[in-house]
Amino acid sequence: MNFTAIVAHKLYDVGGHVIFSHYKYFDDCLDEALPKEEDWYHHQRISYVRYKGLWVPYPFQNNISMLPKEDQVHCVDTLIDAAMECRTATTKPSNFDEWILRMTGKGIADIFMRPYNWKVWAVPTTKMQCEWLGERVAAPDVKSVVRNVLLGKVAGGWGPNATFRFPARDGTGGIWSAVAATLPDEKKRFGERGTVTRIDASAKLATLQDGTTIRYKKLVSTMALDALVKMMGDSELVSLSSQLYYSSTHVVGVGIRGARPEKIGDKCWLYFPEENCPFYRATIFSNYSPYNQPAADTQLPTMFLANGQSPESQEPKPGPYWSIMLEVSESSMKPVDHASLIQESIRGLINTDMISPEDELVSVYHRRFDHGYPTPTLERDAALDQLLPKLRSMDIYSRGRFGSWKYEVGNQDHSFMLGVEAVDNIVNGGIELTLHYHNVVNNRRNDERRLG
Repeated sequence: MNFTAIVAHKLYDVGGHVIFSHYKYFDDCLDEALPKEEDWYHHQRISYVRYKGLWVPYPFQNNISMLPKEDQVHCVDTLIDAAMECRTATTKPSNFDEWILRMTGKGIADIFMRPYNWKVWAVPTTKMQCEWLGERVAAPDVKSVVRNVLLGKVAGGWGPNATFRFPARDGTGGIWSAVAATLPDEKKRFGERGTVTRIDASAKLATLQDGTTIRYKKLVSTMALDALVKMMGDSELVSLSSQLYYSSTHVVGVGIRGARPEKIGDKCWLYFPEENCPFYRATIFSNYSPYNQPAADTQLPTMFLANGQSPESQEPKPGPYWSIMLEVSESSMKPVDHASLIQESIRGLINTDMISPEDELVSVYHRRFDHGYPTPTLERDAALDQLLPKLRSMDIYSRGRFGSWKYEVGNQDHSFMLGVEAVDNIVNGGIELTLHYHNVVNNRRNDERRLG
């Protein structure tokens, strides 16, 4: 889902994408495609969690010093209890929920970890495994948490995306358009005419939508794994793929007239565990680049006020403007009313003090993406351990965010390198580190390979 929706006066990424990398080769390829300093803006992550009307610095579990006193006491009590129990535990957590309780205690689990992860994944934490976690979820250090509570201090920038860069123009999709432009035109086929409609694995033949057929020796597929096996018509693989679970993502964009409020400031993205809004994350998309919103002298009409009322006038007038991008998850366990989602999202922005009821909205955007998150369920690895080798035995390498269905290696840099390493394996037998050893690639600087 690494592309950008561009409509008249609207530009929104498909989800909250930022560039941070585990691989020097990935950096080199992006620098080749967008080589100028002015091609990028560099940012320090400024991220918060909305809780009880407060902005708690991210990660929440490391900053309970910012909570109301009664919540601090409850969280510290249960965090210490959890740490004591963890020291004597003889088995690994059997699911994500057990990991949460063991690592953070019941207090943090109930007020943040459980409700937030339900909003993100759209499945209960009891149905998720915990092998995927690694750098994805911060496990709090008890001594540091208690020290910060006593001193009233905030924990620093945790995680791999504490700093990141963003393209100056055209959103995240602009990166990949620029990367594609480095390849010869005769090696590319985009659009509907290049859509694969059938894979005949025995004949090693791919059929495209325009009727073209392509014979292959080895096939690298980045389509969703469940779609691939259906396209192959292999009933055994289709049955195995039914054990893979995913959630859908709704992206809602809101364009607002006026200067960015002081309360928003230079925030990057924000998390929302509470039930007073449907979205789990909000990205202040206009903060990433001044080209992510119309110029201040662009004249646009007001569609309506945030409270739903009609404006005094719908005559076009100038800005300035700023924008918010929201993400809402959906699954069979967590249905979403598509028809009312924009209205509920705007109401949620008011409820969380992101915008004011009288704010003038000049644009709204909504799009649903069926395959949003590849869910690391309890059944996932057993299914993948059969699916991927069976496909490999047919000379099909299914790779990418949904191609290999591993969220822990599902970011842009991972997805890119999954393809690179698959080709390495085909050409010279290279090891696919990213696919098979996520803890290795995610916990080191992978700078052995360089472009050129």
